[in-house]
Amino acid sequence: MNVLRACTLILLALTGLTGCVSVGPDYIPPVPEAPAAWSRLDSPADNATAADLGSWWHNLDDPLLSELVHEALDANLDVRSARARLKEARARRAVALAGFFPTVSASGSGNRSQSSRETGSGLTRELYSGSLDAGWELDVFGGTRRGYEAADADFESSRAELHAARVSIAAEAALSYVEMRALQERLRIARDNLASQTETLQLTQWRAQAGLVDSQDVAQARSNREQTRSQIPVLETSLAETQHSLEILLGKAPGSLRARLDVEAELPAVPERIAVGIPADTLRQRPDIRAAERTLAAETARVGVAEAARYPSFNISGSIGLEALTFKALGGGEAGTSSLLAGITVPIFEAGRLKSQVEIQDAVREQALVAYEKAVLAALQEVENALISLARSRERAQALGDAADAARSAANMARLRYGSGLIDFQSVLDTERSVRTIEDSLASARADGVLALIRLYKAMGGGWSPQTAPAQAVEDTP
Repeated sequence: MNVLRACTLILLALTGLTGCVSVGPDYIPPVPEAPAAWSRLDSPADNATAADLGSWWHNLDDPLLSELVHEALDANLDVRSARARLKEARARRAVALAGFFPTVSASGSGNRSQSSRETGSGLTRELYSGSLDAGWELDVFGGTRRGYEAADADFESSRAELHAARVSIAAEAALSYVEMRALQERLRIARDNLASQTETLQLTQWRAQAGLVDSQDVAQARSNREQTRSQIPVLETSLAETQHSLEILLGKAPGSLRARLDVEAELPAVPERIAVGIPADTLRQRPDIRAAERTLAAETARVGVAEAARYPSFNISGSIGLEALTFKALGGGEAGTSSLLAGITVPIFEAGRLKSQVEIQDAVREQALVAYEKAVLAALQEVENALISLARSRERAQALGDAADAARSAANMARLRYGSGLIDFQSVLDTERSVRTIEDSLASARADGVLALIRLYKAMGGGWSPQTAPAQAVEDTP
């Protein structure tokens, strides 16, 4: 017993001397290099705050869009999966935290045996025992601490991934909604053109009946109208597919929201001024960058876990209990038992396995660093791309708007002049085709501007903030 006490005192002293030792590299957060300003910012802009970006869809002033985005954030399956992963990471962090504490268990047994009268005394023996056992692995070289650091960083990474899922789903829902509105607008244009070309066909038929033109004009007018009619089923198919995609994003079966989505409305307009922060703010706002940085922290801590496995491990275990030959005797003063064990395990020969484990984990850490750097560059690229797309789509929409006004005026004049016999029918066909093409392009250009704005908000990390994130996503308690 004196030897055990001496060993215990030595181990406790060693723990006191080395309790703050943690092998492996200490994590230093990387500082991303960000430009001072965006090179493609040509539009009037205001400084964006986290609150502005948290619910950016309200800037489009479309109540149905806002409703659908909120429903997607609540019910989307990817968001639900991200919440489950966060719950898992929280539990794993609790498991890692438990490694700092001793384990305690209780046990009890009772045994009654009788020996053979042929080979033994034939006596009946009883043995009863109960014990309380405890064990503790001392964290002398910080392996447990590094493990908890990794688990805590994994938890924070999962929380950031949930925020990233919200950013993505909010943008995807808005993109699908705008694409749906654009298809509805293009479908309306096609139907209006079909009605206009039907009137032109009737005009040619009347002139042919009057003997003013031949049947060729009638055939050309009918061909022009049927070409326009052929585009309508294509647009209707695309519209239905886009609505189905939006319903899936909301966690609904295809067709379940048709009554709400079939109600036509104007395409959301791009505000005159947009909220854009500086590049450094964007990098701080983007949850995918935060997730990559926390993953890097976790992999760095795991290098320490692998390194600690190369050092000796120290264990203390003990037990107190009762043991007697009869159940009544367990309560006696002579039934007490106790034991105390102090142990040390030293890796001597592993054929380089433990060293290779450290090298493997260090390579994993380096991969996480590269992934973080790629995430930073991708974020800057996405913002710059969205800015140039937004600026150029505005210019294109303005030019196409002027072209559409001129084309409609030219088509009206051509029909009037054709009715008066001043021009041939080919001029009418050309102007009508021009109207159809330009109006369809204008609807697409206007939609492209809104889509570029949505992608810009997504690129800046819009769609979440500490105020808009769910409570389980911002909780950060052990």
